Amino acid sequence: MHAIQQQYWAFRDYISPVLKESKFKEHGRITPEEFVAAGDFLTYKFPVWQWEKGDASKARDYLPADKQYLVTRGVACLRRAQSLAYTDADEDAERLLSFGDSSSGLADEWVETHAGRKGTVDSAANPGEIDDIPDLDGDHDQLTTAMGNVSLTSSAGATVAETPDLDDIPDMEEEDLEAEDDEATAAPPPRTGVLSSGGVIDASQVEAAKGNLLQVRTYDVMITYDKYYQTPRIWLIGYDENRNPLTPAQIFQDVSADHALKTVTIEAFPHSTSLQAASVHPCKHASVMKKVIERMNAGVEEQFAARKKDGSSKDSNSKKKWAFGRKSSKDDSKDKSPATEEDEQPEAMRVDFYLVVFLKFIASIVPTIEVDSTTSF
Repeated sequence: MHAIQQQYWAFRDYISPVLKESKFKEHGRITPEEFVAAGDFLTYKFPVWQWEKGDASKARDYLPADKQYLVTRGVACLRRAQSLAYTDADEDAERLLSFGDSSSGLADEWVETHAGRKGTVDSAANPGEIDDIPDLDGDHDQLTTAMGNVSLTSSAGATVAETPDLDDIPDMEEEDLEAEDDEATAAPPPRTGVLSSGGVIDASQVEAAKGNLLQVRTYDVMITYDKYYQTPRIWLIGYDENRNPLTPAQIFQDVSADHALKTVTIEAFPHSTSLQAASVHPCKHASVMKKVIERMNAGVEEQFAARKKDGSSKDSNSKKKWAFGRKSSKDDSKDKSPATEEDEQPEAMRVDFYLVVFLKFIASIVPTIEVDSTTSF
């Protein structure tokens, strides 16, 4: 059934017309040209992203041959999405902890919040309880007495041998130790785990992290253009700490519970003949992006109106980092006269910012996968 559904989707995408007119502001959809422009801006500002050609047999003719999709590799995922799930019981559960001698009234009391939550450390074993640390402000007489009773004699009563004279120590060069093979020297390990390129150990030779070492998953994240929905589409391929591919069940552990197996499914990657990847279905991308763009534009307009009311609309230092400037009906380079009220208008978000905002939306679906590398922008 799933194979028939994938064939239907491929046929639907094939017969869908290519969007020619921009619907960026009205519906949140973009054309292939706008997708390329937004991708160029993303790769310029954040070099962790780069364009890929993909399989030549799967190339889309409405996109440049060398700009079929965007990819970033080795994206860290430090914990599972379930660890971010808070409930009312977790918020209310508190426990009073006491350290020290409570009878003397000198004990330190601390409040442990979220006491009902289970350990979420992604390691072979959760860290155990911390033992009490002894107080050093006690009586030092016992320590002084113990140090005074230290003897340099063995249990049989013989004194420790005196340190020999330095002249009696033989010179290392006279012994010619380098010419002899020491039987205690360990044999070198076999080089079966070294690749032909040299210096790289095969992942199968590496043991899994144990103890309290954090086992970090990594993901390769791809962004493609969906012709039917006329929006970008995100794809995820996960690896464990040994670079072994994750199973679908393991990938869904890093997806919000509201989206796993609903809007996030395993599908064939459109630019490969054999690759399967987790994908966030783009059916709601356009409507969500439209709402985000409208709210951002409204915020810019409010700030512009507030600065204009305060008489500081021309203060360049008061511009927001997301500020998109102003659009003027006159060329500022030619006309240096003060701009009138009709000349200055807040400029809406440009289309090349689309993927930057899109990644912030995707970060809410996969909160533990650090797909949003634009947080400093």
